[in-house]
Amino acid sequence: MPSSTPGPRRLVVDLASQRPLWQPPQSFLDALVAAGGNAWRVDAVKAASNSDGDGSGGSPEAVAVAAGAEVYIGWGIPEAVLEAGRGTLGWVHTAAAGVAGSLTPALKASGAIFTNSAGMHADPIAEWVVAGVLHFFRGMDLSRQAQDQARWAKDDFTGLPCVTREVAGSRVAVYGLGGIGRAVAQRFTALGAEVRAVRRRPALGGLPGVATVGPGQADWVLEGAAALVVTAPLTPGTRAAIGARRLALLADGAVVVNVSRGQVVEESALLAALDSGKVRGAALDVFDKEPLPPEHRFWTHPRVLVHPHSAAVSTGFWAREQALVLENWKRYREKKELVNVVDLSAGY
Repeated sequence: MPSSTPGPRRLVVDLASQRPLWQPPQSFLDALVAAGGNAWRVDAVKAASNSDGDGSGGSPEAVAVAAGAEVYIGWGIPEAVLEAGRGTLGWVHTAAAGVAGSLTPALKASGAIFTNSAGMHADPIAEWVVAGVLHFFRGMDLSRQAQDQARWAKDDFTGLPCVTREVAGSRVAVYGLGGIGRAVAQRFTALGAEVRAVRRRPALGGLPGVATVGPGQADWVLEGAAALVVTAPLTPGTRAAIGARRLALLADGAVVVNVSRGQVVEESALLAALDSGKVRGAALDVFDKEPLPPEHRFWTHPRVLVHPHSAAVSTGFWAREQALVLENWKRYREKKELVNVVDLSAGY
């Protein structure tokens, strides 16, 4: 939608994260200015924006700058920004992959095209997932505990039953075959695992060697899995999708990894499965409440790896994000279909 204000069309960048790593480099802003030419003005908001979780930027400065803008790029899409850009915003983009916090009535009423950064974090998160599974498969948690005690624990590893297992030949369940889920599945397939996956619309295709089914067959995917990796976005259909009944379907001594959102897995059910030994270990990057409250049992559980929602941390993000934004901005100017358009009804 063309801007109704005179002068150059305007793109607002509201990415001055409170986290230094997530602040865009000057080269990112320079690339936008160069791509816009004389027809566009790029306004970069200097006030800090909240990039945690789904993002919830929208400082007073950002709201003021967004008035009359045609494109807004931020950490999440605040309602106040949409209100300020009413009638002029044609495309809004979040640098976050999660969008639950942006799916407001104001967004749906705005008529703006909404895109996200799904897939930009896929590679580093998939590497973290593999590390999390191997942490427990190969007994690294046990080594760490023995090291804290200055105890040579060779007897622990060479007794029966064996406390370690191999990825090759194991079954890995991937709950959510989006960009991150696909990257995870590819890596475990390459390591020789049997991979089964759940995808909301399996007709869109899976991956070679990965058995892919819809949510209605999720139990089959989880049944007997030695590792469960949760990568599905948080939607009404996935909230609390992994509870006691589904955890019971896993193989005894399974490993659970969650890099999605904490609310997809029932934490009380996971703790019960850990306490019973049904679940061997859990590598968790996301939690129901963040930051994780200091009194939460996850902190002290000997078989839980707590990570502060930072599995995506990588120096490679901004190069990928710049390529995505520039491609979409080019498509927007040429009135072509954009990449990573969020389905407002599906929630991702």
